[in-house]
Formats: sequence, C-alpha cells, structure tokens
Amino acid sequence: MSSYLLMVLKKKQEVDTIIRGTIDKVLVLRFGHASDPVCLQLDDVLFKSAREVSKFASVALVDNDSNEIQVYVKYFDITFIPSIVFFFNAHHMKMDFGTADHTKWVGAFH
Repeated sequence: MSSYLLMVLKKKQEVDTIIRGTIDKVLVLRFGHASDPVCLQLDDVLFKSAREVSKFASVALVDNDSNEIQVYVKYFDITFIPSIVFFFNAHHMKMDFGTADHTKWVGAFH
C-alpha cells in the first residue's frame, strides 16, 4: 500500500533526473516489484521513515518490471529484490553493512 505513496520511477530518464537533481541529501532508491510482499513490507518502512528523514534524505522506488530500468538493474547488479542503492550529490555511495556487497543493501529491514 505504501508503494503508492512514494515516488515510483519507471523510466531511465526519471532515475537519471532524480540522481542528478538530489543535492545535499542522501538519495535512497529501492529496486523491486510493487507486487512482491517483501518489497511491500520494505516500502511501508521506507514510507514511515521518509517524513522523519526528509531534511537529509529522499526516498524513491524503482520499478524493476520496466524495460527502461534494466540498464540500472544490470549496472548495479540487482539480482535479489528488494535492493536499496544510496547516492549523495549524484555519487553512488558504498557502505559497509557487514556483508560482502558494499554497493547496496539487499533484503528488507527487520
């Protein structure tokens, strides 16, 4: 349900625009499917958090089902959903989550 309340990006140009246009804030992009139960659970957490973090972060959802988005799915090696990729001032952020993959968060928050 919350996925309808967050911005959903379905085109490559929309993703490009939000990455380049989000300045002085962390950009949180959730890659996944709107029909997946784990994605919906994560979307609910992101929606509830979005207002609290709005001064320093923006949250958007990326629809993996869109053909145009496949460029980013391949580039960021989105093999498991949901996956979250972080940006700051148009730069991809790498973070240590205690896993081997420092490029994205994979899975839901518990």
